[in-house]
Amino acid sequence: MKRRLFGRRRREDESEDSVWIAFSDLMTAMLAIFMLAAVALVFSLSREQAALAQAQERADEANARSEKFDAMLRTLSTSEQVRAEMVAEIRELLAEHGIEVEVDAANTVIRVPVDLLGFESGSSEILGQYTPHALTIGETLADVLLKDDRYLHLDTIFVEGHTDDVPMQSLFGGNWGLSANRAISLWRLWEEGLSVDLSGLVGRTGEPLFSVSGYADTRPVVPDQRNAKARAQNRRIDIRFTEHRLSEEEISDLQGAITAGTS
Repeated sequence: MKRRLFGRRRREDESEDSVWIAFSDLMTAMLAIFMLAAVALVFSLSREQAALAQAQERADEANARSEKFDAMLRTLSTSEQVRAEMVAEIRELLAEHGIEVEVDAANTVIRVPVDLLGFESGSSEILGQYTPHALTIGETLADVLLKDDRYLHLDTIFVEGHTDDVPMQSLFGGNWGLSANRAISLWRLWEEGLSVDLSGLVGRTGEPLFSVSGYADTRPVVPDQRNAKARAQNRRIDIRFTEHRLSEEEISDLQGAITAGTS
C-alpha cells in the first residue's frame, strides 16, 4: 500500500515539474518575443528619427536656398532702384545749374548733347567756353555717386562717345577713333579739373567703376541725318549706368535654388 502511494506521489511530482518547466519555457519564449519586439521598436524608432533628421536637414537647406534667393532678388531690386534714383538726381541737380541733359526711358543713360560740349564735326576738342559745363557735369556726377557710397550698387559707368554719319576717313580710326577721342577728352578734363578722382572709384565687382568707349555713328539718336541739326544731335556723349549684375556663381546658385524649389 505504501509503495503504491509513494509511486502516485512521485508521478504527481513529476507532473508538477513538467508544468513548471513548460511554464518556464513559455515565460522564456515570451521574454524572447518581448526582447525582439523591443529591439524592433528601437530599430523602427531609430529609422524614423533618422528620416526626421534627414527631412529637417532638407528643410533647412531649402530654407537657406530660399533666403539666398530672396537676398539676391533684394540686391538686384535695390541696385536697380538706386541706379534710377541717382540718374534722376543728377538730371535734377544739373537743371538747377541751368544744364539740361536728356535721360532715356529706362533711366540708365544721361545724354549730354553737343551744345553742352561743343563738338564740331570731325573734332573731339571741348573748347574753353564749354569747359564749365563739362566740369559741372563731372562734379555733380561725383557728388551723387559718393553720397552714402551709392556707387557701390553699380557695376560700370560707361562714358560713351558718338559721332554723326559723316565719314571721317582722314582721321586715324575714322569715326570710331573720333567717337572714342570725344569720350577721352571729357574723361581727361574730369581727371585734371575735378576735386574727386573718379578713376579711383571701384565698382561692386572690384574693377574700376568708369570705362571709356566710342561707338562711332552706330547708335544715332536721330537716324535720319539729312540736315545739320540732326547730325549735330548725334555728336554727343552718353553716360551709361549699369547696376550690379549677378556673377556666374550667383547665377548658378540662383538656378539651383529655383530647381530645388520646384522639385
